[in-house]
Formats: sequence, structure tokens, C-alpha cells
Amino acid sequence: MKAADQTIAEGILFTDEYQLTMAQLYFRMGLHEKLAQFDHFFRRYPDYGQHQAGYCVNAGLEWLLDWMQEAHFREADLEYLRSQRTRSGEPLFQEDFLAWLRVHGSFEGITLRAIPEGRVVHPNVPLTVVQGPLIMAQILETSLLNHLNYPILIATKASRIRESGQRRLLLEFGLRRAHEKGANAGARAALIGGADFTSNVGVSHVLGYPPKGTHAHSMVQAFMALGMTELEAFRAFAETYPDDCILLVDTVDTLESGLPHAIQVFEELRRKGHKPLGVRLDSGDLAYLSIQAAKMLNQAGFPEVSIVLSNELDELVIWQIITQIQREAPRYGLDPDQLIQRLVYGVGTRLITSWGEPALGGVYKLVAIRDGGEWRPAIKISESPSKTPNPGHKKVWRLYDQRGFATADLLSLEDEDPTQMERIVLRHPSDHTKRRVLHRDEISQIEPLLQDILVEGKLVAELPSIEEMRAQRQADVQRLDPGVRRLINPHVYHVSLTQRLWDFKEALIQEVIEANE
Repeated sequence: MKAADQTIAEGILFTDEYQLTMAQLYFRMGLHEKLAQFDHFFRRYPDYGQHQAGYCVNAGLEWLLDWMQEAHFREADLEYLRSQRTRSGEPLFQEDFLAWLRVHGSFEGITLRAIPEGRVVHPNVPLTVVQGPLIMAQILETSLLNHLNYPILIATKASRIRESGQRRLLLEFGLRRAHEKGANAGARAALIGGADFTSNVGVSHVLGYPPKGTHAHSMVQAFMALGMTELEAFRAFAETYPDDCILLVDTVDTLESGLPHAIQVFEELRRKGHKPLGVRLDSGDLAYLSIQAAKMLNQAGFPEVSIVLSNELDELVIWQIITQIQREAPRYGLDPDQLIQRLVYGVGTRLITSWGEPALGGVYKLVAIRDGGEWRPAIKISESPSKTPNPGHKKVWRLYDQRGFATADLLSLEDEDPTQMERIVLRHPSDHTKRRVLHRDEISQIEPLLQDILVEGKLVAELPSIEEMRAQRQADVQRLDPGVRRLINPHVYHVSLTQRLWDFKEALIQEVIEANE
């Protein structure tokens, strides 16, 4: 793609056509500069089939902000819009509308509040709240969802994998299996969600992390095809990288060839004053081979050498590997806990593609519009009550019980403050039969979640580093009830409305129904 074409494809026109046709309609009707509020949220957790998520991890915001700061209607963008025609051959977009976009077509008027990246988040909770002129807030929808939904999926997957692997070293290996340039956003999200490093060299440089990797089977194959041996290939790698030597041992025969040759090379390295790092297993029964590798390495005097596992790993596979090691390692005279501490996980396809749940159901819904100096709530009534969004200006609070565990996320009207309530009624967002009452002495902490990020296009928040996001994610996960963190059939975390917001929503639904009868 030529540079000029790439600028158009990835700039302000990185949106859906209907955003632009709606924008022109708003302009034609004189609605274009009315202030509007949209909420971005997702409706349900990822369901991977055999296992399910009980929480998500927020990600993607900083790169969305970077895009917003650069995106505006350039002459080339306007010229392309000018070239579009209706079915009758007339210009689809009129000159007065294009002239307005030339002057006002940027996100300088957008105010944005959000739950910071790295925080644990839940369904139906506004993650991103956008206020601004109706046209530009509408045009923002597609790119916002594109920039945020996928990273949330990957950060969530990475967190689950890290937790199932007992927080051992996790490497993201997915670049070759990712969806084109989405690999960069996916690698960043994986780092936020729990990966320690990525093999993606370019994004590692951008984010300030050293890229990590081992070597491929092709290196050993090349040596053998040229009349040399696996042992000579290992020696060449060790001589080139004596202090970073991790050898892939399953090209020929893991137990009969690869591991014995790796141990021989490690002994040669040690005699030269170097410390080998590890072996990598990429096929076969990884639990059994990990046990045998640990036994052989221990007998050779290398109890500290890591064992890197790869090949279609995800949270469930890793959990099964650990379970098998815990059961079988003692039979071979090994301490299973010590062996598990040596494991490193290289996770590729099933992380970068969010295997089992390829898309997050994130949506962007109009919840209020300003008219004549007054904000009017907006609502979409769905035949499925769970898909009816919560209208108006809201705040989001996290309530912690006396154990210090998060017990509910609470949506309130903007002028409500649960910290001043002695008795909090929690209403299910769509089921009128479900409610819960918490008294103040049952709550150890009430935390507001939304933060001001942009005010009329200007950044007003200090964005966290990836290390800060990681620390926040780990703290949030640790404060989830163990049932919510389960890999399979997790306990449902409560997302609730205050009584006033519930009443407000119900009254608005009834008003809209009556007005349209």
C-alpha cells in the first residue's frame, strides 16, 4: 500500500460508511453540534467453549488516544468523499457538509472518561464515556470499538493464561499467527494482561521491552541437510549465544537425541564459564516430557535450567499440564512444585487470536443528548431486556466486602454518591426480581472507576506505564473472589444499578413505549 493510501485507510476514514451518512443527516437537520454522550461497554464475558471468563482486563485506550490526536479530515479524505455517488449519480456528500468537515472534522471537541487500562472490568459497565458534538462522537464509534474491543480480548486471555500457569514467565509468540497488523495491538495487550515479553521485535522496541525467542526447527534441519548433526547445530547456537542459550530439543527425538545433545553442549558451556538458560519442548506430551527433561537435567547437574513449553498452549492446556506434573512428578523422584517453578510458557496462536472467542461484544450506545440547555436521556429498547442499555449520565463504583474482595460494580446516576449511603440497594440491570441490599458496615471500600482522560480534546490524565498497568491488573485479579477467577463455570460477578438509576431507566422505558404506541 502506498503511503498516501495508507494515510487515508488508517486516518479519519478508518470508519464505517454509515457513520458518515448519519453525520451528513445530522448536519442537514441542524443536529450536528448538539452535545451527545455515548457509552462503550461489552455485554458478556468471553466464552471459549470448554471454559469461560469470569472477568475481563481493560486495554487499548492509549493507542486509541494516539489515533484520535492525529485523525482529522484531510483534503485527500474529502476528495474521496466528494467522489462518492448515489444510485442516481448525484454526489452522496454535499459540498456544505464537506466544508464543515474541513474546518471541524477532528476530535478536538471530544471529552472522554474511561476506566484505565489494566483494570479488571465487567459486562454492562461503561468502560469509555464519550461526550462531544454529535457528528464527531458518532464518527468516532467504529474506530473506538476497533481500538478497544480486540485488546480487551487479548489482555483477558493473557491474564487467564498467566493465572493458570501460576504466574510463571509467559512469552507471547503469536506474531506469525496474528491477524496482520493486529499483532502489534495484540502484543501490547498481552503485555498488559500478563505476558512478560513478546517475540515481536518492532513492538518490543516501541514499548521498551527486550524481545525474546529461541530458535526454530529449521536451524537444526539446515545443519542436518548439509551433512552435519543436531549436536553441531546446538554447538553453533551456543557458540554464537553463550549467555543466552535455549535449545529446541524435539527436532529428532526429544529424550534420545535432543536432551542428551543439549546437556552435552551445556556441559561445554559451563566449562567455558557460561550458564545455559534452558531447553524448549514444542511437541509431544509436554507434561511427561517436562518431567523427563527435569530428571535428566538434574542428574547432569543443571537443576536451574528452565524448561520452555510451547505448541498450542492456552489456560486450560497449561492447567492440565500442571495437574499432570503434580500427580506424576513424585513417581520420578521430583518435587512437583520445584519443577513447576522452572517452567516457562511460550503461547502463540491461542493467545493472539483469543482462541475460542474471536470477538468481544463491545458496543457504543447513545445514552444522552443535549437540547436547549438540557440533557435528555436516550435509550434503545430491545426485545431482549439484557440488551437495553442504561441511559443518562452515570458514575461507576466498585464495592469491596469485608474480606477486601470486589463484590459488585455499581452504576449510579451522576449526582449519587454511594460513599454517603448507609444502605445501598443493588438492582439487577434487567431482571426486576433480583436485588441485593448492602449495609455500610458490610463494605470495606467504595472506589470510583471512571477517570477524566480528555477534556475537549486535551489530555488531562497521566497515562499509566505498562508496568503500572500490570501491577494494577494483578492487584485487581487478586481481589476477585476465587469463584470468579475459576477457569470453568466461574461465579457470576454482580453488576448492579442503584435504586434511583433503576427507577429512572424503567420510567424512561415506559415513556418511550407510550409515546410510540
